[in-house]
Amino acid sequence: MSDLTDIEIPLSDGVHMGILGVPETARAIVIFAHGSGSSRLSRRNNFVADVVRKRNIATLLFDLLTETEDRVYENRFDIPLLTRRLIEATNWLRGQDRFAGFAIGYFGASTGAAAALKVAAGLGKSISAVVSRGGRPDLAGTSDLNLVLAPTLLIVGGDDDAVIELNQQAYSKLTATRELKIIPGASHLFEEPGTLEQAAEVAADWFGQYLLRKVA
Repeated sequence: MSDLTDIEIPLSDGVHMGILGVPETARAIVIFAHGSGSSRLSRRNNFVADVVRKRNIATLLFDLLTETEDRVYENRFDIPLLTRRLIEATNWLRGQDRFAGFAIGYFGASTGAAAALKVAAGLGKSISAVVSRGGRPDLAGTSDLNLVLAPTLLIVGGDDDAVIELNQQAYSKLTATRELKIIPGASHLFEEPGTLEQAAEVAADWFGQYLLRKVA
């Protein structure tokens, strides 16, 4: 079991709120990069995080945008801004003695997936796995997708036709170990019965395979 803790993460532009969950014997952590119009309180991401923690993997959800910033629609698609925030949060985490030696993975949704992949491209082998759910990995750009070394799983709803095509385009640009998983009957937000559960289990399996082997 793991307790959830509200935390404050000092970034260059101010303090961002986060939710940290660390199973007692965890040696790996997944940082969540939420999508446009969402936050650390995302019901869907918190559901996924709970499933991931059951695999003895810690989770960190935090606000990439402040409440004020999120009111400006364009900020939600400011990939360079989201990327900087994720880099800073990752560096903050690495500086905490509690997480020394932890394997690090990213879970990105919507535009957060693009930020996760761009950071993974820049940090190379220090990022052990990336999962995108209903994401826009295409927004990471071809050059960064080519540079990602972390095993990457793209999860898309079977009824989310436009996003399936965008994920297929991104998949073709990835050169690392990769998989495109389509969840039948799921729309963009995975609101249909059982679809979010399927996505969460597939994501947790991926992290279990590629994060835990780094610390075994």
